[in-house]
Amino acid sequence: MRILVINGPNLNLLGIREPDIYGKEDYNSLLRQIADHAGEIGVDAQFFQSNHEGAIVDAIQNAYFDAVDGIVINPAAYTHTSVAIADALKAVALPAVEVHISQVEKREAFRQTSYVRDCVLATVSGQGFAGYLQAIDILKAHLEEKAHESGI
Repeated sequence: MRILVINGPNLNLLGIREPDIYGKEDYNSLLRQIADHAGEIGVDAQFFQSNHEGAIVDAIQNAYFDAVDGIVINPAAYTHTSVAIADALKAVALPAVEVHISQVEKREAFRQTSYVRDCVLATVSGQGFAGYLQAIDILKAHLEEKAHESGI
């Protein structure tokens, strides 16, 4: 099972960026935790991070052509602004889970809108780095259920 973990703008600055909101662990720590968890449950996790909307759209499209089974995505600020990312998720129709480190529902008013929410199986919010692990578990369970239903 191959999944792509996509992180949007400024997540490469974890540990530096607003540590009172996002924590003090850095981006490499996040990737290690995800890779360790994925390996433990038999998932091959690949990673992509960009501060550029078009690059994220390209990564979503490439996931389809690279036969990735599903996507875990933290679009970061693009959550609230990017119709293009939402359209890319719809276009490839790969199962996806949205994740946010902070509890966006309790933050600024503009963070209450998620353009990707209608394009994903589930959203995990406010669980810190552990939210990514939950998102992988949700995605894996969904993919296993679909495989079972199709007799694979």
